[in-house]
Order: sequence, then structure tokens, then C-alpha cells
Amino acid sequence: MKTFLQLKGNYKDLIAYQKAECIYDITYYFAHKYLSKKDRTIDQMIQAARSGKQNIAEGNSAATTSLETELKLLNVARASLQELLVDYEDYLRVNGLKQWDINSTKAIQTRKACSKHNDSAYYRDAITKRNDETIANIAITLIHQEDVFLRRLIETKQISFLKEGGIREKMTAARLSYKKQNPH
Repeated sequence: MKTFLQLKGNYKDLIAYQKAECIYDITYYFAHKYLSKKDRTIDQMIQAARSGKQNIAEGNSAATTSLETELKLLNVARASLQELLVDYEDYLRVNGLKQWDINSTKAIQTRKACSKHNDSAYYRDAITKRNDETIANIAITLIHQEDVFLRRLIETKQISFLKEGGIREKMTAARLSYKKQNPH
């Protein structure tokens, strides 16, 4: 018997989730190391990074029965990470530090490294050897890369919906198919 509920894959296998985990780990370290303990931005940055990661996991899990919920949560993840991006940009600006020009050697090297590494352990080790300006720019690079992955994932989900329909359509088709095969 064909089932209409298609269990989705493991969210930990999604590159978007892996990148989000890297962003969270970097942010957790950065906020506790470089922000004043009294600064509310610590909690805001960590929660924005956490929201980016958690909403990808929750959306992927909800996808079995609700593509709509998955899409909403992927968009929440994007929005949270955009909020975090602004926090990093603000940090650099108000502390007189440089946000690297997109075409600078440092930015190009960082993009290459970030595109190769999706394991948060790599970043947890690397950032302990870097200063706040560099860490913030690494986080900014990862957030931009993550945004591309999330936009592509959302686009793929939209196309999937157009081709396959939603859960109600699948349920109806499965019920009609069952009735046809089992007339009694």
C-alpha cells in the first residue's frame, strides 16, 4: 500500500542546518568573549543564531505533514539570521573595526574556507586563534552563505509543492486509490 506520509530526511544532513550550527557556535563564543556581561546584545545574538538553527530543524521535522509550516519556519530562520548579520555589522561599526570589502583578499579567502567547512568543530577551533574583527567577518561570511542555502531550499520546497501538492491532496489521492483497489 502506498502511503501519503513521506518521512523526510535527517535535518542534520542539510547543509543549511550544518552552516546554521557553525553560525550558532561562533556567535556563542563571540558574544561571551567580546560583549560586556551586562550587554543585552549577548542574549539577542545568541537567540537569533539559535532561532536560525532550531527553525531549520523544526521545519524539516514538520515537513512530513506540513510544507506550509516548513516554509514558514525556513523563512523565520532566514529572518533571524539577517537580524544576527546586522548585530555583527553593528559591532564592527561601533567598535571602529573593519567589515571586509567583498573583493578583499581576506574576504575571498574566508569565503573559500567557509564554503569548504560545514563542521562546527572546525570553527570552534579556528576562532579561538582569531581576533574579534576576524571572527565577526567570518560570521558575516557564513550568514551570507547560509542565506543562499536557505533561499535555494525554500525555492526547492516551492517547486516540490507545485509538482506534488500538499498533504491534503496526497491524502485525498491515497484515499481514492485505496477505495478503487478495495471496493468492499
